[in-house]
Amino acid sequence: MVNRQTTTFLKKRMEEAGIRPVSKFGQNFLIDLNLVNMIADSANLTKQDVVVEVGTGTGSLTGLIAQKAGRVITVEIDQNLWQLAQEELASFENITFLQQDALRNKNNLSPVLLDTIRTEMAKIENARLKLVANLPYNVATPLISNLLTLDDIVPASMTVTIQKELAERIVARPGTKDFGALSLWIQAQCNPEIVRIMSPKVFWPRPKVDSAIIHIETDFNKRDRIPDLGYYHRFVRNLFIHRRKLLRGVLVSVFKNDLSKQQVDEVLESINLTGSVRAEQLAVPVIFELCERFREIQQQEK
Repeated sequence: MVNRQTTTFLKKRMEEAGIRPVSKFGQNFLIDLNLVNMIADSANLTKQDVVVEVGTGTGSLTGLIAQKAGRVITVEIDQNLWQLAQEELASFENITFLQQDALRNKNNLSPVLLDTIRTEMAKIENARLKLVANLPYNVATPLISNLLTLDDIVPASMTVTIQKELAERIVARPGTKDFGALSLWIQAQCNPEIVRIMSPKVFWPRPKVDSAIIHIETDFNKRDRIPDLGYYHRFVRNLFIHRRKLLRGVLVSVFKNDLSKQQVDEVLESINLTGSVRAEQLAVPVIFELCERFREIQQQEK
C-alpha cells in the first residue's frame, strides 16, 4: 500500500470495496508518491516518536510513518476507509486505528484521542509526540491550534499538508495581509516553515485550491516564556477581531469592563507604542510584551 497510492490504484481499490471519496470529510488523496515520502521524511521520525495522523485515508502515509516511528495513532472519521486501511496495514503491529472525529468541538480535541496519546506515549521512554498528516482542510486550523494549548502532551513538531492560504497565515510576517492571531499564536511557540507548495493536480479528487506541506517545530524555550498560555491565546484572538482598527481602540474595547482608558494608555506608553499603530504591524515579541503588561495589571487589580 505504501508505494501504490496512485489514481488508478485508488479508484480500483475503492470500487472493489464499494466506496467513493466523501467530500464532506475533505477526502483528497495525495497521489504523488514523492510528496507522500516528502511528508514522512520532513517529520524526521525516530523510534522515540509517537505520531498522530488525522485522516488515515487508505493508509499510504500511515504505512510510511509506521516504518519510521515507534507508535502511530491514526484517526479516520469515515468507517469505510477505517476498515479499508486496517486491511491494507494489517502487517503493522505499532498502529492504533481510531474511527472517530479528532475534535470534540472547534476548541477541544477528542478525549478518546487524548487518552490514547497518553497511553501510547507511556510505552516509550522519553517519548516525543508528533503530528504527521495529509489533513482534511476542515480540521486543520483547530487541530494545529488546539494541540498547542495542551500542557502534558505538547507536540515536538507538526508536519502536515494544509491549504496554501492557511500555511501562508501561519508563517506570515508583521505588516502583511496574512499576519494575524494564528501567526502570533504559533510563532510565539514554534518555528514554522513551508516545505513545498502543491497544485490541485497532485490530489484525487482534485481540490479547488493549492495546498502546502508545512513543518512546524515547537521551540520549548519560546513556549516556556509564556506564563499563561490561555491568556495569551485569548489576547491575540481579541486583537484581530477588528484587524483594521487602531490598536488603542481595540484594547479599550477588549478591556472596557476591567481597565480604564487611562490604564490602557499607560500600558501603551510604557512600551513606546503610539495610538496610531495597528496590531498587524507589531512583531511577535512586542505583542507578547504587550500581553504580559495587561496580564500583570489585571492581576494587580484583583
